[in-house]
Amino acid sequence: MSSFPPVAGVLLDRNLSLDAARVTEAAAIASYPQIGLGNEKAADQVAVDAMRTALNGLDMDGRIVIGEGERDEAPMLYIGEKVGTGKGAGVDIALDPLEGTTLTAKAMANALAVLSLAPRGGLLHAPDTYMDKIAIGPGYAPGLVDLDASPADNVHALAKAKGVKPSEITCCVMDRTRHTDLIAALRAVGCRIHLITDGDVAGVIHTTDADTGIDLYIGQGGAPEGVLAASALKCIGGQFQGRLVFRNDDERARARRLGLADKDFDKKYNLDDLVPGDVIFAATGVTDGAMLDGVKIKGGMIHTHTLVMSAATREVREIRMVRPL
Repeated sequence: MSSFPPVAGVLLDRNLSLDAARVTEAAAIASYPQIGLGNEKAADQVAVDAMRTALNGLDMDGRIVIGEGERDEAPMLYIGEKVGTGKGAGVDIALDPLEGTTLTAKAMANALAVLSLAPRGGLLHAPDTYMDKIAIGPGYAPGLVDLDASPADNVHALAKAKGVKPSEITCCVMDRTRHTDLIAALRAVGCRIHLITDGDVAGVIHTTDADTGIDLYIGQGGAPEGVLAASALKCIGGQFQGRLVFRNDDERARARRLGLADKDFDKKYNLDDLVPGDVIFAATGVTDGAMLDGVKIKGGMIHTHTLVMSAATREVREIRMVRPL
């Protein structure tokens, strides 16, 4: 159990990082039996149940700000739901118990259980709409890439900063019809494309790890996933920009219910807009991926692989847990 005082918007208790890891481990382990069974709803439900149970065991006054949806759409881990024992300081929580339900159901790579914890008010309450996104890893001059620049200009800028040709840049893009023009523009400049079917949180995080071979992420995906990805980049460095995309008046009304004003609808959000202060981010692999191994059962033992990070300390922990079934 953990508790922490609310000092200057920083989560001071380092044990909370380990607690966050245990929460994502629980969701990943619960999802394991569903790998390859083709039932996305069942996979998501067991992950939700396990994550909620684990969160309710933590000494915190937790509030879900990004979850499974609004209360009338999600019976558990809905936006606004209270979790934890109620002891300790207020914590805002963004989560995706199973980021990649389709990946899990089809036994495909890069399914994750994901969680972000921040002091109260420390995460943008993003509506369940789309978001245009662009991201790169750490080590570059601020503003190197820009959401409003053309794909070609962003590739050329990144290639110049890395001292390579555009043909040596790899961009991760969701394999969706809406990205047809984007993909064509990237290929026209010689950029390599790494297409993913789902899991754009992982896609953004991959830009921070040279071993994944991903240099750049561009595309339109879920706004809640944008905040989760930004949480990870806030901990380990990198650049991220996002802009909300509304398809109808119902989505605009949903944004207003979460406290966004009309003037914010066209805003270009950066990391500090999405995650203004400290944040703890944890992700556990469900299926094998470029950065994290999936859950394994060997000789009656459960094996998990988790990444947990803190923005305040810039600490990154890679945790491999083994325990009996």
